[in-house]
Amino acid sequence: MRHLILVLEGPLLAFGGETVDARGVIADFPAASLLTGLLANALGWHRSDRVALDRLQARLRFAARIDREGERITDYQTAYLYEDDKGWTTRGVVEARAKSPSYHRDRDGRRALTHQRWRDYDADKRVTLALRLDPDEEPPTLDNLAGALRRPARPLFLGRKPCLPSRPVLEAIVEADGLLAALPPVDAPARILLPESEPALPHDERRAVSDQRNWRSGVHGGQRTVRVRRVGPG
Repeated sequence: MRHLILVLEGPLLAFGGETVDARGVIADFPAASLLTGLLANALGWHRSDRVALDRLQARLRFAARIDREGERITDYQTAYLYEDDKGWTTRGVVEARAKSPSYHRDRDGRRALTHQRWRDYDADKRVTLALRLDPDEEPPTLDNLAGALRRPARPLFLGRKPCLPSRPVLEAIVEADGLLAALPPVDAPARILLPESEPALPHDERRAVSDQRNWRSGVHGGQRTVRVRRVGPG
């Protein structure tokens, strides 16, 4: 089977996890939805291509290995907003904030509030992936994805828009019997996320993840089971 070898590496990475309120938490491994969005962005697709996005996500089969854990940091962000503030959007439509009892009157008598949020990032992290499509002959093919990653239609980012890759995402195209066999050798202890389709070992840690997006409704839902394996050099 043919696989793409991808390397996700940059000063900051943000593999989104289950977010609650204003805390933008992240996960250790990239989600199926993140990879779908990354590939779709390279292909030049839009969010309105919901059927195509759903189908691409359903065809993805991947294993992800953390080669360098990096350092987890939290960015604290604030914005002072007035009740009548309006914002510009990429849709070309002016967007205003809804009225809220949280607004208070400042020294000038205008109603305002301080909006707070926290965003986690992994600094100086490196993740290697083996990825294939099932079925492989249906468009977009693996060759289509490889061509798009070499010459992406738009700039690529790894989770959030500030998270730009520090190197080309596509490393190679290889043939192997499975995802684990497709990954290049590792020279230090590492953790690997594997789908249930890969052969299991007794010490694998089974996890339930909600990493698939319903691209028609725009929300994540459901669960799939993955396994995390610790491996040594070689």
